[in-house]
Amino acid sequence: MVNKNRMNRAAAAMAAAALMSVAMPAATAQAAVTPRIDLKVLVVDDGGSSVEAITAELQDTGVPYTRVVLGVSGHPVINAAFLSDTVDGRPRAKYQGVVLPNENPFGEGSAEMAALTAYETAYNIRQVDAYTWAHPGVGLEYTDNGGYSGQLDGTQAAVTAAGKAGPFDYLAGQVTFEDNSTLIPESYGFMGKPRAGYTSYLDAPVTGGRASLLGEYAHDGRSELVVTFGYNRYQQQFRLLARGIVDWLTQGVHLGQSRSYFAVHVDDVFAPDARWSKDLNCTPGDYACAGGEGKESTIRMTAADAQYAAQWQTSKNFKLDLLFNAGAGEEWKTENGGTDALTAQLVADRAKYRWMNHTYTHLFLGCVQDTTTVPWTCTKNDQGAINWMSRADISAQIRDNNNWAAAKGITTDRTELVTGEHSGLKTLPQQAEDNPNLAGALADNGVKWAGSDNSREPAQRAVGAALTVPRYPMNVYYNTGTNAEMADEYNWIYTSRADGGSGVCEDNPATSTCLPAPINTTTGYLDYIVPAEARTALRHVLANDPRPHYVHQSNLAEDRTLYPVLNQVLDTYRALYAPSAPIVNQSMKDTGIELGRRAAWDKALADGKVTAYRIGTAVTVKAPSGVVAPVTAPVGTKKQLLLGTADFGTAYAGNRSAWTAPEVLQSAVTLKLPS
Repeated sequence: MVNKNRMNRAAAAMAAAALMSVAMPAATAQAAVTPRIDLKVLVVDDGGSSVEAITAELQDTGVPYTRVVLGVSGHPVINAAFLSDTVDGRPRAKYQGVVLPNENPFGEGSAEMAALTAYETAYNIRQVDAYTWAHPGVGLEYTDNGGYSGQLDGTQAAVTAAGKAGPFDYLAGQVTFEDNSTLIPESYGFMGKPRAGYTSYLDAPVTGGRASLLGEYAHDGRSELVVTFGYNRYQQQFRLLARGIVDWLTQGVHLGQSRSYFAVHVDDVFAPDARWSKDLNCTPGDYACAGGEGKESTIRMTAADAQYAAQWQTSKNFKLDLLFNAGAGEEWKTENGGTDALTAQLVADRAKYRWMNHTYTHLFLGCVQDTTTVPWTCTKNDQGAINWMSRADISAQIRDNNNWAAAKGITTDRTELVTGEHSGLKTLPQQAEDNPNLAGALADNGVKWAGSDNSREPAQRAVGAALTVPRYPMNVYYNTGTNAEMADEYNWIYTSRADGGSGVCEDNPATSTCLPAPINTTTGYLDYIVPAEARTALRHVLANDPRPHYVHQSNLAEDRTLYPVLNQVLDTYRALYAPSAPIVNQSMKDTGIELGRRAAWDKALADGKVTAYRIGTAVTVKAPSGVVAPVTAPVGTKKQLLLGTADFGTAYAGNRSAWTAPEVLQSAVTLKLPS
C-alpha cells in the first residue's frame, strides 16, 4: 500500500512550489550543432513505491539508468555539469529522460530543480512525476473542483482517445485497479479535471463526468507525465501502464525491450500421477505418506482428455508443451491389458503440440535416496561418499525417451530436457550439489537447456555446457484430479491446526499465509483458488518474464482443473491488450536464449561497457563483442547494413524491437529513425 501520510505531507509542501525562470545552458548557443542524447534514464529516488516500480521496469526490460537517492549524504549534486557536457565538440545530454518522485522533490527554490528545468528545456528531455496530487502546478484542477481523492480499489479506469493514439496504443482500453481484499486498502490517489496544457491519457468516472489519473502536462517548453495515484511494481494497473510510461519518457527510442510471455509445460505425459487422500492428508505411494500402503490410486488422462486438449488449444490459439515419459506409459500399457488409447490419441495429434523430453521412466536422477526416513536422505558408500546415479543410467533415461519419440514420429528438440522432479540438479537440503554425473550425461545427449524449479533456483546457471531454464510451479497440484481434491489439499496446506489444517502456514508465517477459514470443498477451487492462481500467472505475463509455468498431466484429466486457470489468464490478457501486443508462447530453448542474453546485457551495463546515443535521427549502440543489445524504436526505423539498409526489428506493441548486433565489418549498431 502507498504511504498516504507521506504523500499528504509532500502535497502540502508542493502546493507552494513554483518553477523558477532559469538561464539556458551554453549548449543552446550552438543551435547549428545537433546535440548527442545518451540513451540512459536519470532516476531521482525518494524511497517510495512508485519510483521503485518505474525503476524495476527499467531494470527488468534492460533500460540503463542512473539512480540518485535523496536523503542520503554524499549523493551526487544535480547540476549542469552532472546533466550535460561536450563530447568531440558536440553538446551531450547524459540522460534521455528523468524520473522524479513528484514535480519538485527538492523543495521550493531548489537549485537542483532549476538545473533540471533548464536541462529538460534545452535538450527536449521528458520528465515523469511518479506520484503527485491534483493541483494547477501539474496542469490539473484541485480535486474539490469536479475531481476526487481517496481509495481507488476496484476503480474502472480507461485509456482515453489521446492515450490510445499515443503511448498506450497497445492497450484495449480498460484499466481496472486491483481490489483483491475488502479488508486491506490497496490504492490511493487523486483525480483532477485537466487545465490548459494538460492531455489526459487515463481517466475514470467522477460525479458529473470523468477526471484524469495520468496525463501529459506541456508547459514552459517542457513535458511532464503526471501520475496522480500511488502504486507498486506488482499491481496490475501499473503493469498495464509501465510499457507506455517508458515509451513516453524515452520518446519511443531506448535500449531494452519488453514482451508478454506465457508458456505452460504439462509434465508426466503418458505416466500416471499419484492421488491425494483426503482421509490421510497425504499421497499414498509417496514414501512420506504414513498409512498409505495398499491405498494407492492414480490419475491419468484418457483419450477423451487428449481430444479435449487439442480442441482447447485451437479454441484459445495457444499451444501446450507436452513433457513426456514414454517408458512410464509403456509400463502402464503392460499393466492394463496391453492397449493404451491415450497414447494412440496423442500420437495421432502429435503435430498439434510442442513435445519435450521428461526422461523415459521419470526416475530420480540425483543421489541414491534412502526413503526410510522423512525427509529422505542420500545414501553413502563405505567411505562416506554419496552414492550417485551413474552417467550411463542418466544418459539411458534421456536417450531411450528420445528414441521412442522418433519411432512414433514425434518431433522433439533434443537440446531441451526437464528431468523428473528436476532431479539431478541440487535439491536442498538433502542434496546440496548437482549429481556430478549429470553434466556429462547432458553433453552425451546434446542437451543445452535443462529445466529447473524457479521456486528453488530463480536464476539461470550452468550445468556443464548446458544452462538451466527456471520454471514457475503453478499452484494446481499434481496429485489431484478433481476440484474437490484440489480444495481439500489446499485447505490442508493453508489452514491452521485449529481449522483442521497442517499448520504449516502458522509455522512459517514469513513464507505462507493462513486462510481465515477453510474454503468450501465443492465450490472453493473455482471461486477462490482459480482467481488467485490466475492473478499470479498473469502477473508474470505482464512483467516481461519469459520463464515457463509447469503443471502435470493429471490437471488435464477428470475435472480438467487446469483449464479454468488458463482460460482466465488468456481471456483477461486478451481483453486488456490490443492485438498488436499478443502473448508470446515460445519454446524452452528460446526462453533459455532470452535469459542468457539478458544476463550478458545486464553485466555489460553494470560494467559500464555499453555506449548508446542518439544524434538527430541516427542511433548508435556499442556493446562488448559477443553481447547482443536489446533496442526499441519506432515503426519505420531502418538498420544500417554493410550495403544499404533493412527494416529494424519485429513489430510489437506499436513499435519495433529486437536483440541486435553489428553487421559484418561493423563495430556498432547504427539505426536510422523515421523523420
